[in-house]
Amino acid sequence: MRKVANYLWVEKSGDEYTLIMTPELQDDIGTVGFVEFTKAEEVNKNDSLLELEASKTVLDLASPLAGKVVAVNDKASDEPTLLNSSKPEESWVVKLTNVNEDEFNALADA
Repeated sequence: MRKVANYLWVEKSGDEYTLIMTPELQDDIGTVGFVEFTKAEEVNKNDSLLELEASKTVLDLASPLAGKVVAVNDKASDEPTLLNSSKPEESWVVKLTNVNEDEFNALADA
């Protein structure tokens, strides 16, 4: 199941929620040149997940959900342009668990 919020797709697989940059966001920001992921183990709704610098903007990407950060896209730290990929397995930002199911269901369908 996929939802959308804060220009991120939120894909649910079991108890894990993967946040992925939408094509619209990728188009709006241009080529990503630098990223710095959150160091937090837990995030609240609207907490920063990622600070990025791209050809068209500098952006602080906010989480649409609260939860426990179980993975960040470390490959994008070394190769930021992966976040410009059309492949979700490359352009994902973080993976969360311990997400409130009702909050996820309240997001818009993608």
